[in-house]
Amino acid sequence: MRDVAKHAGVSAKTVSRVFNDDPHVLPETRAHVERVMRELNYVPNVLATTFRSGRTSAVGVAVPDIVDPFFAAIARAVDGVARERGVATLVTNLGNEPARERGIIESLLSRRLAGLIVAPVGADHSWLKRWTESTPMVFVDRAPVNLSADMFADNDEAGGHLATRHLIEHGHRRIAYVGDTMHLSTEVNRLAGYRRALTEAGIEPDDALLAPYVRDRVSTEAAISRLLGLADRPTAVFSSNARSSMLVVHALPANELAVVGFGDFPLADMLHPALTVVDQDPGQIGRLAARRVFERVDHPKRRLRRTTVLDVTLIERESCKIIQP
Repeated sequence: MRDVAKHAGVSAKTVSRVFNDDPHVLPETRAHVERVMRELNYVPNVLATTFRSGRTSAVGVAVPDIVDPFFAAIARAVDGVARERGVATLVTNLGNEPARERGIIESLLSRRLAGLIVAPVGADHSWLKRWTESTPMVFVDRAPVNLSADMFADNDEAGGHLATRHLIEHGHRRIAYVGDTMHLSTEVNRLAGYRRALTEAGIEPDDALLAPYVRDRVSTEAAISRLLGLADRPTAVFSSNARSSMLVVHALPANELAVVGFGDFPLADMLHPALTVVDQDPGQIGRLAARRVFERVDHPKRRLRRTTVLDVTLIERESCKIIQP
């Protein structure tokens, strides 16, 4: 920047203003400085900027699976808001191993981010407290454990209840629950909603109908095979997330069981039968989380509501209407 200022005959501060598109720079000065920038092939030193400001011009996003349509939509929405602020987005994949979460997140935080958005996989986040004092942190989809932090999530309990009640209204009384990592707040709440709907209908919940930790084709096929092999087998399945739903419809024989899934995904409406889902809005979650990060940056002392729970709705298609004799 000093080199540009010397060649242009202006101050380094003027060069900075030109680069940052400050409207108070005279047009002829801007044109002259921009010409010198091009001649010298000037680009800003991001590392120097980081040292000077104390943080990078980037927001971190840490999610379990960047390929999962739900988490990909959150990351895309965060990036949209960040771009409006001239900030980059760094996305990392946590996987499904809680033991790896801390190392991955701390590696991201060591970059001195402007803020971090996390969909956690671990069972304890108290270690993050020292980081929250310097880096705005927002949790999405899942609540942190042993940590007070901003969070935006869907009403998982209401969604589990809505899906299960819908199957009950279609005549089903033996309804299986297929889930993933059961310690997560999403699973805990969706299972609670499932059980509440059964109890309200006078149906005794049966643990034999629970199929937890279903996260790949092998475990899904084993779970479906076990459920179909029960003496009093289910006639319907509530799948607790979009990833599980995709695995379930692949493992199920055609038209064998009615299915309702928590979370829509691309082509769910093109399946045969089309999948009934509890609809979420991951884009809204991502936008709200990103805006909260920047709100914390701009107004660090402002008092804000920590937890925001968003409503979910049911999209009825054909998969909930299959009735077995």
